[in-house]
Amino acid sequence: MHLRTPLSRAKGLGSAKEGIGHWWMQRVSSLFLIPLIVWGALMIASLGDYSHRNFTNWLSEPVNAILMMLLLVTGCYHAALGLQVVVEDYVHKVSLKLMSIIMIYFSLFILTVVGVFAVVEIAF
Repeated sequence: MHLRTPLSRAKGLGSAKEGIGHWWMQRVSSLFLIPLIVWGALMIASLGDYSHRNFTNWLSEPVNAILMMLLLVTGCYHAALGLQVVVEDYVHKVSLKLMSIIMIYFSLFILTVVGVFAVVEIAF
């Protein structure tokens, strides 16, 4: 017994077998984000006054710089995965869906590169 219609079998429509990998990567990235966000919030809260000098001194420590870059990369990757799912679920025109996903990944890639470059410029 087949649960697919004869037309969908003839067109070859069905599972792309990519959903589970996407789902797992979103869960794994969220697990990495939990301690990074807690660390970031606690460290920023412990700065005292939020002056530029105080923040740059804090960020110039190698451990803080590395963890901040990890937070940026993981956060942008997680955001890209989540936004892709939203577009796939709610945008029905194929060309608009494809262009939106490309723009999401491109924008978040640029944001990641600029963020990591900024941390490197401040820290090292």
